[in-house]
Amino acid sequence: MHELSLMSDLLKKIQEVAHDQGSDKVVGVCVKLGALAHISESHFRGHFKDGTRGTLAEHARLDVELCADIQDEHAQDILLTSVEVETP
Repeated sequence: MHELSLMSDLLKKIQEVAHDQGSDKVVGVCVKLGALAHISESHFRGHFKDGTRGTLAEHARLDVELCADIQDEHAQDILLTSVEVETP
């Protein structure tokens, strides 16, 4: 259930970025998974694919950066680092 909440929050942020840029299609998303985020890259990819189905981010390329530093201030976070949209 925790993952569903994370995906919902992430998708809201992605949609806000697309809206702010006047686009209705997201072609790429980059996230950073903290060392203590408690989700593997493959697990995250699966949830991203399921969570974006039927949205403006469906079929978007997903780039995942893994952070191994447990001392990083965002070690427990999943950070949206960039969103690439299709220009209208």
